[in-house]
Amino acid sequence: MINTVIGTKVKMTQAFYENKRVPVSIVSVAPNVVSQVLDKKKHGYWGLQIAAGNKKAKNTSKSLQGHLKKSQTPDSKLQTFPRYLKEVRLNEEPEEKVGDVIQVQDIFSEGDMVQVTGISKGKGFAGGVKRWGFAGGPRTHGQSDRHRAPGSIGQGTDPGRVHKGKKMAGRMGGEKVTVKNLKVLFVDSGKNEIHLSGPVPGSPKSLLIIKKLIKAEKENFLDKPKEEAK
Repeated sequence: MINTVIGTKVKMTQAFYENKRVPVSIVSVAPNVVSQVLDKKKHGYWGLQIAAGNKKAKNTSKSLQGHLKKSQTPDSKLQTFPRYLKEVRLNEEPEEKVGDVIQVQDIFSEGDMVQVTGISKGKGFAGGVKRWGFAGGPRTHGQSDRHRAPGSIGQGTDPGRVHKGKKMAGRMGGEKVTVKNLKVLFVDSGKNEIHLSGPVPGSPKSLLIIKKLIKAEKENFLDKPKEEAK
């Protein structure tokens, strides 16, 4: 059974869940179409390739058009092709066939734990204080220009160089980020949306990969008992 779908971020809001006000991320999960079934004998593992979104035919390569036409995923009326493709590995032979449509309510239900993968927002070039949380320099003893300086970056004699991977100023964000142990608060089958507890990476309309977890790696903040006021 497939446990992963392609979605897009809608927005972030808040809601009351079990008498708690919690941050909520709304994710749109349009119907995903199975575009290819990966056979273990041919590929070495079981899997499915799923497609979602829309893209004009002129923006789709001829080779990809031929691949998708075999799976009957193009919209014949609009002459559009899927925008996103994602391969999902499975532990056993899938029940789904090429052309099957996967709805959000077929996989997720209220109370499920999921992990969400996406590309974080790009922040541009950032200094060490913003990018890595450096403390900066002192504001006293005449050091008026060292408030956000990185400080020493290495030794003078041995090894006499800056080590690779040193935390320094540079481009921040725009990286692949996975957020785990988010709880599904609500599944809206009419709008093809799911409401998740907590933030998800990326800006609105950005691509997200939502995977259902069999068991959460750690306790979700909604599962923790409310501390009694002292």
